[in-house]
Amino acid sequence: MDAIILQILNGLDKGSAYALIALGLTLIFGTLGVVNFAHGALFMLGAFCAVTLNKLLSFSFETIDPTKTDFLGNPAKVKTAYVESWFGPDVGAAIIDWSVPLAILFSIPIMVGIGYVMERGLIKHFYKREHADQILVTFGLAIVIQELVKHYYGANPIQTPAPSAFRGSLDFGAMFGFDPNVIIYPYWRLVYFAFAAVVIGAVFAFLRFTTFGMVVRAGMADRETVGLLGINIDKRFTIMFGIAAAVAGLAGVMYAPINSPNYHMGMDFLVLSFVVVVVGGMGSLPGAVAAGFLLGILESFASMNEVKSLLPGIDQIIIYLVAIIILLTRPRGLLGRKGVMEE
Repeated sequence: MDAIILQILNGLDKGSAYALIALGLTLIFGTLGVVNFAHGALFMLGAFCAVTLNKLLSFSFETIDPTKTDFLGNPAKVKTAYVESWFGPDVGAAIIDWSVPLAILFSIPIMVGIGYVMERGLIKHFYKREHADQILVTFGLAIVIQELVKHYYGANPIQTPAPSAFRGSLDFGAMFGFDPNVIIYPYWRLVYFAFAAVVIGAVFAFLRFTTFGMVVRAGMADRETVGLLGINIDKRFTIMFGIAAAVAGLAGVMYAPINSPNYHMGMDFLVLSFVVVVVGGMGSLPGAVAAGFLLGILESFASMNEVKSLLPGIDQIIIYLVAIIILLTRPRGLLGRKGVMEE
């Protein structure tokens, strides 16, 4: 039972990342009809927003501390972060420590702006083109973004620590009556799952309970009719592209302490996220979320040593194997709509 609980927790962790990225992908496809292969790059840029803010807050200057000496007996040079000099050592240190959560506010306008520029500057010219053309141009854009990040940040992963309050682990064994120190799980991964749940809930609430969201959903179902009512649906869809970019960016920001950001992390998640979208059903937001958590949990169980000893390599192919089975039995995916990509 303890192994099962641990694998479910691991699956929810992975599934949260898959669901958030797939949710943004589905928002873009459902509104604009664009297969966006640059979406993984947006996830990566979000992670590097956390890296950037951490570096900005850590900028420091040197001062001479007469109370300390170096190995030669000279007054020692001490580095002091600017935020510590502005707000005091305690508050400044706390701001640096909480740089990842603060990066949420830092990244939202940046990611919305990047999404707006991508859509207006490039992707709008491919609305009426074949999906193959959309895949090629967005994949090329993803490679360009990836190489730019590699140029400015380097090829090595950059550690971005979680706040010190969340660097420990929770003893689930003691909580649920099992032996202590059996089910140990990092606090930040639990925070990531809770954060993903809040973002997913906020997106669905926005689409369901706001006038803007209702118009967008109507446009997803029948774009021409909504346009005939005098509503500028294209403008609203552009805003949705920015929101989808922000969702991907937020997923990357909070994932930075789990997986140190590197220039190819977007590509690592991109293919898996597209599999999630296809399994959930192209254009289906609930399907993308459900498939994300389902495949995350299945991948986690497939990584158990007991399973890998019986089926070597199953952890590497389980997602694709499940995708094949689901698409053979349900060609539109779990919750796919009729007519999507069937013309």
